Order: sequence, then C-alpha cells, then structure tokens
Amino acid sequence: MIVKLAETNIKTKFGDFKETLFYNGQRESHSLVMGDIEGEEDILCRVHSSCIFAHQFNSIECDCREQMEISQQLIQKVGKGIVIWLEQEGKGNGHYALIKSMEHKKNGIPQAEAYEKVGFKKDARDFTVAAEILEFLKVKSVKMLTNNPKKVATLTQHGVVVSGTQKTEL
Repeated sequence: MIVKLAETNIKTKFGDFKETLFYNGQRESHSLVMGDIEGEEDILCRVHSSCIFAHQFNSIECDCREQMEISQQLIQKVGKGIVIWLEQEGKGNGHYALIKSMEHKKNGIPQAEAYEKVGFKKDARDFTVAAEILEFLKVKSVKMLTNNPKKVATLTQHGVVVSGTQKTEL
C-alpha cells in the first residue's frame, strides 16, 4: 500500500511535469505526470526502474537513459502522460548484482542470464507499486511505453486497464 509523501512541479528538457513522491513502507517511488490525466483513457505510461550506470554514471552499456528520454519525448509530443520511477536497480537484484554480472555480459551473455550466472534472479522486479500509483492517479486506461510483457501482466493483474503497448521509439 502506497502513501503519498509530497509533490512538486519540475521543469525538464522535455517540458513541465508534476512529481509525486510515494512510499510503500520499504522504498520510495515517483510519478512524473504531464497534463490532465485524471479519468482519461489511453494515457501514455512508462514504468521505469532505476539504473545507476545509465542515469548517474552516463554509461552507454545499456539503454536505460535512452528509454527514459524517449518516453518523456513521446509524452511531450502528445502533451500528457505518466512516467513511474521505481527504485529497482539491477532488475530488482541491486547494484551489487549488476556489478558482479558485468563480466558475463561483456562476454556476450544477455543481462538477465548474466544475473543468473552469478546467483541472482533474471528479473526480480515487482511492478505492483506502479499499479497502485496508477490507481491513485485515477486514469481509466494506459498505453504502456514498453516491450516488457511482465510489466503489462502485473498491471493487468492488479486491475489496471492496459489498452496497448508502444515501443519507445521516436
């Protein structure tokens, strides 16, 4: 169960968003909302997990930063949408798992399998909090900016109407 902690307006290079900070008893999550979305259908929505390498260190070894930027650009283009930021570094395994798996990834093994090689789950993320945030925001349905069926399935299981998906391409 989430609790709203605070909100503020934030100016980004992709326009003005309202940030709302939530807490579920374990970690913080954020929503960035552009435009009037309450009661609306087919709202563009990106559920995005943190990535220290890409977002803080500007690594080019993954596409996390690019996925976030493209999502914000697509939302800006239509004038409304949602980005939900979840603190789930390393596909939910943590930054240690990411560091430990890098040698395998550099040898051509896909990231998810590299996590398994070092004793972690392929994908330990949980998108339940995103469903709770969408319920809080009172949107009727979302069009997910993703190619990850696990995100869509989790949201749907928790009552979010997902009207479709769109890859994050401009």
